[in-house]
Amino acid sequence: MTDARIRLNLSAGFASALVAVTLVALKLWALGETQSLSVAASLADSAMDLMVSLGALAAIWYASRPADDDHAFGHSAAEDLAALGQSLFIMASAGIITWAAVARLLSGEPAPIMAHHRGIAVMVISIGLTLALVLWQRRVASQTGSAVVKADSLHYLGDLIPNIGAILSLWAAGLFAMEAIDSVVAIGAAIMLVVGAVRIFKTAWDGLMDHAADPDLVAGVEKIASTHPGVQGYHDLKTRRSGSITFVNMHIELDGKQSLDDAHAIGASLRRAILHAYPDTDVMIHKDPVGVTPHPDDPSRRNA
Repeated sequence: MTDARIRLNLSAGFASALVAVTLVALKLWALGETQSLSVAASLADSAMDLMVSLGALAAIWYASRPADDDHAFGHSAAEDLAALGQSLFIMASAGIITWAAVARLLSGEPAPIMAHHRGIAVMVISIGLTLALVLWQRRVASQTGSAVVKADSLHYLGDLIPNIGAILSLWAAGLFAMEAIDSVVAIGAAIMLVVGAVRIFKTAWDGLMDHAADPDLVAGVEKIASTHPGVQGYHDLKTRRSGSITFVNMHIELDGKQSLDDAHAIGASLRRAILHAYPDTDVMIHKDPVGVTPHPDDPSRRNA
């Protein structure tokens, strides 16, 4: 991954942690002012966000470390591990939110709310900060493909609905004594969280299980290889994704009568072309003379 993309991922991680600290402080004050259970639930959610954000920042930093003797292919899998953990955490949080909301609806006991205007002001600020963070995370994720940033963005996006629910609850309680709205909104937010968490879980799981790259990327690599000067054919194209990095291995077929220098130049040129089109890839190219019958014991050509 390029230094620019590493800096973008780290900026998203730092922004996430900073917003989480700010929201915890604001909601702690709002809880003292309002004694609202919906604000208390939102405070607990922000406290959990802070822990998740710090974990995500650590994963982004670790994944950005260069390859070493013990990790020759880098540390990008840390992003998938962190995203997997985040998705499970989000699912558990959604279950707790749903259970608490249903219990509150069944109990029929309204929560006493005071100073609802101050609580609403804090929740509006929280929504503004959260929305700004989500927009920045989405922009970073679109440029870097970081699974951690995507998962963290989903987590904060899910917070928007509970925050809106808290505002509705404070407003309805202040004017109409309707506290049940908060629980209904919370259940809807939990459902949305689960749907998004399952998607993040699958993406992270595929990365850890060496799932093939996106078909569009594979097709793009095939097009580059098939039209590259000097390349007379290719085979055994294999891809796998790990964190933000996609690993590409392939064999190309070249004129066996040309010099080794010429063959190397063609392979190196093809590698640069693939990296230019797909910067977040790690490309390895093996060169074969065109027309040579593969040895039956060659595992790379056994099923060709």
